[in-house]
Amino acid sequence: MKLILIAVLIGVGVLLVISSCATAPKALAPGQLRLLDMRILESDKIKANIPFVVIINFEADGQPQIRAACFYFSGDGPRCLKVTDIIYGSAGTGAMKVETKTNNYGPISLECYVTYLRDGKIEATNVLHTHFSVPDDRLYKPYKKY
Repeated sequence: MKLILIAVLIGVGVLLVISSCATAPKALAPGQLRLLDMRILESDKIKANIPFVVIINFEADGQPQIRAACFYFSGDGPRCLKVTDIIYGSAGTGAMKVETKTNNYGPISLECYVTYLRDGKIEATNVLHTHFSVPDDRLYKPYKKY
């Protein structure tokens, strides 16, 4: 009975170690940039063809030269925009603000990645995903009196 209990406890310990390693983020390589999350400011007020702001949080080894943020809107893209508003924080973190727009209506799936300079070459980061909806204001025309 003791042997079975010991075997079960060892098995649980091994599973805990394996699962904790699988969820831990990998260390950044020298000069690497990794996107952590993105959020859309005032996502409930987005309208087609009107610029809106996307905040992208990242971690980096050093302060890489960020070239562009590229967006896919439900398969439409990429639309790459120069990034000019970057804040480097402490401990290798930072955020960038990018203005973009969509021409589409309805539910939108947005994907984003960033290009940056690393060891003299342009590289791309991981891809982030989010969803939002753009109301079709073409359907809500004001009533005219005749």
